[in-house]
Parts: sequence; structure tokens; C-alpha cells
Amino acid sequence: MADFIEALKRFQPVAVAPIAEDELRLRVRNLQMQMIQNNVKAVWLDASSSLTYYTGLSLGLSERIHGALVPADGELIYVSPTFEEPKLQTLIRIPGNVAVWEEDESPFDLMADRFQALVCPGSFLAIDPATPFVFASALMQRLEGRVISAQPMIVRQRQIKSAAEIAIIQTAMDASYGVQKAVFENLRAGVSTTEVADFVNAAHIALGLKPLFVAVQFGEATAYPHGVPYAQTLNDGDMVLVDLGGILHGYRSDITRTYVFGQATGRQRFIWNAERDAQAAAFAAAKNGFACSQVDAAARQSLTDAGFGPGYTVPGLPHRTGHGLGLDIHEEPYIVAGNETPLEPGMCFSIEPMLCVYGECGVRLEDIAYMTEAGPRWFCTPETNLDRLFQPDAR
Repeated sequence: MADFIEALKRFQPVAVAPIAEDELRLRVRNLQMQMIQNNVKAVWLDASSSLTYYTGLSLGLSERIHGALVPADGELIYVSPTFEEPKLQTLIRIPGNVAVWEEDESPFDLMADRFQALVCPGSFLAIDPATPFVFASALMQRLEGRVISAQPMIVRQRQIKSAAEIAIIQTAMDASYGVQKAVFENLRAGVSTTEVADFVNAAHIALGLKPLFVAVQFGEATAYPHGVPYAQTLNDGDMVLVDLGGILHGYRSDITRTYVFGQATGRQRFIWNAERDAQAAAFAAAKNGFACSQVDAAARQSLTDAGFGPGYTVPGLPHRTGHGLGLDIHEEPYIVAGNETPLEPGMCFSIEPMLCVYGECGVRLEDIAYMTEAGPRWFCTPETNLDRLFQPDAR
């Protein structure tokens, strides 16, 4: 643990500008344009990441509905319990009206009245897909079926990242890559998964990020995608899997590294190389205009050619190849069979075709890619050589 304590002293807070108010306003205007095209009179943004995306507000989800009503034309209407309004007023970045309700009043009656009183085009209320069912069902009852999902409109915007979003994610990914490197350099026999996890969280805090998650697995437990519910101690020859992420200005980082502590066996090396090749195959298949499903298929085919699978069969890849990344750790676009969404510049997604061999070990090399006009780019340098980890020129 002393080595980890010393490593913490070398971390300094990172810096990057948050999303500016002008970009927030542009997001709202673009949403309003979609609303007019889809006969939507207003969109309800619950206390979710989409509320943050459009307004910059970050509210905690609770049993009290709290969020913003975005009309197709005109100012936003923030909906809040009366006792929360003073705090809300200090947080608002995009100007609007505030509609409040007391504890013994129905916020859904209030929202329905405000919706019906709007003087703007459209017929429907489109609801944020993250809205709890208890809230959505109450609104559906009061608006008598004039409620639809806002998911297609929200996804269409959120899955295409702006230059400012890319810059924040890049900074967060660089920070988390540095944490991964520090873990690799300071592992010692006898260290526990709990000690490593504690260091990861402390390192993210030292870097100015909010810890998001960390999963540390040793030995046979690396075969399980979401780990095991008990602590482990590191032994020589163990496979090591470290999956971690942090939050910077609301945006997530996510990166996994897997390697052998000590000398790798021929079998471990074969499995690791097969995972590396699958990740590379998926990256090569990520082309503008190609479907997300084609990226998943390329990774799966690479593993099949190496003798694993086929399909979701284990030993092999039991889950999708990747997921989008942004204000949520998992969001659109999903890199999975059946998703025919074409790749476009600005899309960010993980490539992590984990190779699971139950009873033996597993390898997940997870990196985040983003699409440019010229094709995919990595946020961080992927690992290509088990004997030269965390060396950008490794081949």
C-alpha cells in the first residue's frame, strides 16, 4: 500500500472547460426544431442526464418530480417542489419560468395545466425515457394518451458529441489512463482488490475527477464480466483485470486493462492476444456509414477464427462489443448485433469484446473510440503487446 500512497503524490488536478451556456442554448434550439418536425408541443426532461445535457442542471432523482418542460417555442418551464425553488434558482443556467407545487398538491395537474396552456405548435408531450414510470403514467392519465417517448429525438442529439464534449472526455480518459498505468506499476504480491480499488478512487479525486466506479479482479475471477462479490489477494501468475472510470464536468471515462502479474503462461498469452486481435478487428470495422452491428460482428468473427464462440457461446464473448459513452456510462450507440444505426462523426463508444473462459481466466481490453470525418480514433493508446504494456510505441 505504501507504493500506492507515493503514487498519489504525483497526481495533479486536470483542467478543461465545461460546456458553455451558448452550447446548452443551441442544444435546446435543436431539440425544439425536432419537436416541430414531430408534432411535439413540449418535452419533459426529468432529473436525469438529459436534463443536464440540455440545461446544465444536475438534480437528484427522488420520489418528487423535478425537472424542466421544454416547449416547442418559448422559454423553459422548470417544475419544482416549492421548498426546493430557492436552491433551484441558484443553479439555473438557461433562463425560464419556475412552476412550483406544495406537498399536498398534485404536480401532475400543474404540469398538465402548463402543457395545455402553451401557445406553440404541436399536440404531444414527449417524455424523457429516464422518467420513472410512476411519473410517466400519471402524466399519461392527465393528458389522455397525448404522451409519447422523447427518446428518438434525445438520442439523435446526444449520440453525436460536439468538440467541447470530445475535449472533456479526452481529458477524463487521459486521467483514467494515468490511473491504470499507476496501478500496473505499483502492484505487489499480497495486495488486495480492495486496496487497489481504494487507490483508484483516491487517484481520481487527486486528479479532480469524481470517482465513478472501479472493478478489480484477480485470477479465475477475471473470467466474470462483472466480477465476484468478495475481496481477493494477488498472487504471482494471476491474471489481473482493472476496470475503472471517473466523472469530469458530468462526462464519464471508462477504461479496462488486463494483464498477467508475473510471467505469463503460453495459454494466458494466447487468450490475451486473441482479445487484442478482436479489439483491433472491431476498430478496423468502425467506418462512417457502417452499422454498429458490423463492428460487433468483426470482433466476434475474430474470436471465432481463434477458436472461441461462436456467437455468445463461452469460451468466447458473452455480451455486446461496446456501448456509447458521454453523460452516462452506458448510452447510445450500442455496438451490438441488430443495431443498424450507421456510424457518424461525433459518436463515442467503447470497444471491449471481452474474452471469457470460465474456470480459467478472462481478458477485457476496453478503450473508447470516437468517429471523425476520417474514421475512428482512440482516446487513449490501446495495448498491443503483453510484454510492453503502457508503452505507446509497443508492437
